[in-house]
Amino acid sequence: MSDSTVQCWLVERELGDRDFVTLVYATPDGSRYQQRQRSSTALRTGPQVTAAVEIPEDELEAVPDEETRERYATEVDRTAERYDPDDPI
Repeated sequence: MSDSTVQCWLVERELGDRDFVTLVYATPDGSRYQQRQRSSTALRTGPQVTAAVEIPEDELEAVPDEETRERYATEVDRTAERYDPDDPI
């Protein structure tokens, strides 16, 4: 298990079935990501969703295709320009 973390930025948020929200955080180059699901209730009452989070390297998955990597990298740039890492988003 790695002690090393990577700062990842929110690149996607999607409301899904049964009132769950899927959040995707990606590395700055868009090559790796982590997907999280939270209920809409947890989004209102739990910890805030921030622009960036530190994620252990061994919890990141590889992005499977070039198009998605490019889209994630573009979204990281856009989010990082508008928000500080700890800003609620």
